[in-house]
Amino acid sequence: MSEMKRRMLGGELYRADDPDLERDHARAQALLERYNATRHEEQELRSQLLRELLGEVGNGVVIKPTFRCDYGAQITIGDRTFVNYDCVMLDVAPIAVGADCQLATRVQLVTATHPLEPGPRRERWEAARPIAIEDNVWLGSGVIVCPGVTIGADTVVGAGAVVTRDLPAGVLAVGVPARVRRELG
Repeated sequence: MSEMKRRMLGGELYRADDPDLERDHARAQALLERYNATRHEEQELRSQLLRELLGEVGNGVVIKPTFRCDYGAQITIGDRTFVNYDCVMLDVAPIAVGADCQLATRVQLVTATHPLEPGPRRERWEAARPIAIEDNVWLGSGVIVCPGVTIGADTVVGAGAVVTRDLPAGVLAVGVPARVRRELG
């Protein structure tokens, strides 16, 4: 394993112009091209391609094309989770989506981040922090989940929200940035 890949997987600053990372990215993009070109009646092929692309895919998982990710291998999705059209999961760090989740159209799970200082950013250094979506979470259309966020089980995040901090279990959160509005019973 290359030094940059080790750094990326370790959550350290790294540069993506590394041959190992470029090869992993190219593999994922080739699988995504095939996946996103499937027809509706090719559900079995979609399932096969997802299992080849992602780190772990539970039973009954549905991801509607188009779907985008960086590497795929750091994404795990639990049983019976439904991911609607145009989802983006930038999996520079691990993304764990629990069972029975609903991700609406155009949800973005973004683990990638960059230095605030202009010098390292200009030199193309970047990093990432993992995202965890616990069981039975519903993310409304256009929700963006930022690096390092955990969303607790049974939580609902309203359409268009930007989740910049952890959300507890069993709440409704809305807005930019997302804020808890009430507990769900």
